Order: sequence, then structure tokens, then C-alpha cells
Amino acid sequence: MELVQMQAPGFSLRQLDWRDWGYALLILVAAGVAYSRYGHAMDGYEQAILAGSVVGLTALGWFWKSWQWYFPAAGLLALAGINLYDGDLARGQTSFGLKFLLSSQSAIMWMCFLFFLATVVYWLGLLRRSGFLTRVGSGLTWAAALLGLAGLCVRWFESYLIGPDVGHIPVSNLYEVFVLFCLITALMYLYYEGRYATRQMGAFVLLVISAAVVFILWYTFDRQAHEIQPLIPALQSWWMKIHVPANFVGYGAFALSAMLGVAQLLSMRGILTSKLPKPEVIEEVMYKAIAIGFLFFTIATVLGAMWAADAWGGYWSWDPKETWALIVWLNYAAWLHVRLVKGWRGAVLAWWAIIGLFVTAFAFVGVNMFLTGLHSYGTL
Repeated sequence: MELVQMQAPGFSLRQLDWRDWGYALLILVAAGVAYSRYGHAMDGYEQAILAGSVVGLTALGWFWKSWQWYFPAAGLLALAGINLYDGDLARGQTSFGLKFLLSSQSAIMWMCFLFFLATVVYWLGLLRRSGFLTRVGSGLTWAAALLGLAGLCVRWFESYLIGPDVGHIPVSNLYEVFVLFCLITALMYLYYEGRYATRQMGAFVLLVISAAVVFILWYTFDRQAHEIQPLIPALQSWWMKIHVPANFVGYGAFALSAMLGVAQLLSMRGILTSKLPKPEVIEEVMYKAIAIGFLFFTIATVLGAMWAADAWGGYWSWDPKETWALIVWLNYAAWLHVRLVKGWRGAVLAWWAIIGLFVTAFAFVGVNMFLTGLHSYGTL
């Protein structure tokens, strides 16, 4: 199947139209409203994060046009849920709109269902070579990502309804970060889906998202982990607001690249070759995902070291979490080195990306399960 790689568009301010500037104005107004309402409770660092978010969200919307409708739509859904609470957390059990759609737990459960459904539809579309089904799979993935982001925003608000001392950004435990992982991985895939004008890769990428969804469901119903808990002292820091999201951009990118590695290996062995994009296209997306993931993982590691210095008095202590983060970093640094400097291509890099996912998964979850250290606050 002949698939043509889309060329990366050049960027300059002259190319921006009224929609781009309207989106930027919307972000600026939203940040202004947030500051007017909550600025008194922000310290200087949090105000800097808010300002940086305006720049980052504006740039992302200018670079990826789909973000211009996705982010405001998720914000409107979140605001609808927040408005239904009317300041009373108990309304989550009495309001139909909250109980079945827009409370954080309801929205996240809908996200889980839609990701599962998207996985099935993507596979049907791939196996039947149905453009209609793959478009439906893409739409379901967008809908799941929409509800996932709205659910996290509503959960943030719900934590403050429990108590001002309980309120925190929802990236503090395994339940919340697994939702974040699903969301980031899906959004990164959707970007590349549009960028390369091919939806066939979704069947593979959605598998790893569905695996994370299985964990969310188990963690919810078996461990009741969806209940909002106060932050432990180690996490009561503004560093968490930037360190954790940056980390999970890396995790999401590495997971996406591993699933593309699986697709590439199958295609190279004559399995689904006629139904998948060319191996060169898959490899290019895998490389770009790892490059972006490595950049953000590097930023997250530096931020983590600075957080450690602030919290524990030292930048590095060879804690198991830190050690395995370094192993992950070295693994992908070596992957990029052999591709860019040595010119390696093909199956060896695909296998390396797949093995890298297991290394990353152990750093993400395994350390919490089997090792102890300063970071032992996210156990199963």
C-alpha cells in the first residue's frame, strides 16, 4: 500500500491566521481568569508555571492545529462538570450529569471504554483495509482523549472540594499517572497519525494504551485507588507540577515507539505488510517519537534532580528510582546514537525499542513493586 509521508510545514508568524490568534487570545484570557481567581494562593514559582503554560499551550496550538479545538473542548467539558458540582462534592452522587458522565471517575471510565472500543475498531479496519473503520477508530481515540483530559481537570477541582489542604494536581499516584500515560500516548499517536496521513498504526499503539486501561480498571475496582487522597509530604511541592508531566511525555513516546517496533518487525517478515505503512515510514515515526521522548525524559530527569536537591539536600542519591531512570536515559541515548551516528536501521532498532519498553516499564512500575528507597510512595 503506497503511503506518502507528509512534509513538515515551515513555520513563521506570517502563516498564522485569525483562528491561530483567536486561539492564543482564548488561552491568554483563560490564564487571566485563573490568575484573577486563584493568584492570591499562588507563589512565585506557580505563577511562573502559569505563564509558561500560556506560552507552551499557544505554541502547541500553532504547531498542531487539531489542538486548537481539542484543548478548548476538553476545557468546556471540565467546566461543565465543575459547574454541576455547584461547590458540593456530594452532588457527584445525585446529579445525573456527574454520576454518569462528567465526574472525574465517570469521565475516566468512559475514556477506558472508548480506548478499548477504538482498539477493536482499529484492528477491524486494519484487517479489512477499511478506511471507514480506521476513521471511526481515530474518532473514538479523540473522544477518549477528550474525556480523559476533562476527567483529570475535574478531579483536580474535586480534590479542592474535599479540602483546600487536600487539593493538588492529579499526577500524584499510580492511578492518576496511568490516566496521564493513556492520554499522552494517545495524543502523541494522533499527532503522528495526522502528520503522516495514515491510521493503520493505531491498531498497534492502542494495544499498549488498552493494557494501561486494564491496569486502571484493576487498580480502581480491586484497590479503590480512584479515591482522592491527601498528598504525602514528599509530594507537596510545585516541582511535581512540571516533573511528572515531562516524565510521562517520555514514557508515552517510548511506549508508542515500542508498539511501532512490533508493527515494523511484522511488516518486515511479511505479516500484514500489505496492510501497514511501509517499514521506512514506521521507522521514521518510531525515531521521531523516541527523539521527542528522550528530550522530555532528559528535562524530567534534570527537574527531578533539582527537586531532590530542594527536598533532600542533594541532586543525586543513587536511589533505585534514580538509578533506573538513568538506565532508561542511557538506553535511549544509545539508541539515538547508533541511529544518527552509526547509521543503524531496521530490525535491530525495532527490537531495541521493544526491549526499551520493558526497561521503562520496570523503571515506572517495577521499582515501586520490588525495590525500596526515597521514592517508595507509589506502591501497588
